[in-house]
Amino acid sequence: MIQSPGVPMAILAFLCAIGPLVFIHEMGHYLAGRLFGVKAEAFSIGFGREIAGFTDRRGTRWKFGWLPLGGYVRFAGDMNPASQPDAAWLALPAAERAQTFQAKPLWQRAIIVGAGPAINLILAVLILAGFAHTYGVDRTPAVVGTVIAGGPGEKAGLQPGDRIVAIDGRTIDTFSDIARYALIRPGQQATVRVERGGVTSDRPLAIGVIRQRDRFGNDYRIGRIGIGSGDPVLAPVGLAAAPAAGVCMTGEIIAGTLETLGQIISGRRSIDELGGPIRIAKISGEQMALGLSAFVWLVAMLSINLGFINLLPVPMLDGGHLFFYAIEAIRRRPLEPRVQEWAFRGGLALVLTLMLVVTFNDLSAVGLWQRLAGLIG
Repeated sequence: MIQSPGVPMAILAFLCAIGPLVFIHEMGHYLAGRLFGVKAEAFSIGFGREIAGFTDRRGTRWKFGWLPLGGYVRFAGDMNPASQPDAAWLALPAAERAQTFQAKPLWQRAIIVGAGPAINLILAVLILAGFAHTYGVDRTPAVVGTVIAGGPGEKAGLQPGDRIVAIDGRTIDTFSDIARYALIRPGQQATVRVERGGVTSDRPLAIGVIRQRDRFGNDYRIGRIGIGSGDPVLAPVGLAAAPAAGVCMTGEIIAGTLETLGQIISGRRSIDELGGPIRIAKISGEQMALGLSAFVWLVAMLSINLGFINLLPVPMLDGGHLFFYAIEAIRRRPLEPRVQEWAFRGGLALVLTLMLVVTFNDLSAVGLWQRLAGLIG
């Protein structure tokens, strides 16, 4: 087992991963706003009091905040959380008002808001495309090579040579599809469709549960079927086909994230698995210790999650703004400011509650509560 990296390395890795991703996310908003003639008053990496910065010739203040857990672009005239016109906006001179966010058509505002998450997803696609081009993609057939004695696969009647066609109605193309399906469903019941000798049949399967410990001592509860593949097949990916492979891999990761989130909401998976900045810092340090490839892969995963989370229809997030814009497009007028104000208050309360939960989980993951219990005991 490798010793976990220390706190300084975890902080450095966290900043090296999150800092550029936040910058890229906010740069998406900034560039889209600039494209449509919206003046940006401030571009901040981090929150809180400014510790360094400068003002460019366009009047934009570029700065670093002392709390490096996010960032923001403040556009001219963006005087309230709902980005709705108010008395202060109406009092601006006509030339200044034309450069404000609120003055732009609905479709332009939607593009400006959506550009942040979009550029995060594009970055992830490019990184994963690079991995696909460099290492190839797994095309190992979904054919059982070995069956572990006494395992879930043997209990389901699987035999070497069986081709797994589908699990719970989901088409299976490669052996990796089988592993991904089982991984996030420990202990669940499933129906596996098997092709044997040209005959297809359905078999009940109870996905096994194992506790796995990585080289840093982290424990994970994952699902396994108890079967192995035949000889692995890695298909080369040309440069022209790499972006499509990156899109496919990104889609699979987002689908897995949605399924995991659904399991947490439905109670099938513990909320303890939700992590926040502390856990991200810990994992970042571990991946940096494993080498550049592992760290860059983590950056791609974080970029996907940053883009995905920001697209959720929660007020205070980009997706919440886009949700209101969709309502505005249908109604031909925006929601009343008071409705939006209460929605944003609710969204803020939800985000703060989630931050408290993930921080509690993070402190548990680094062993703080166990150490305190030991001191008290």
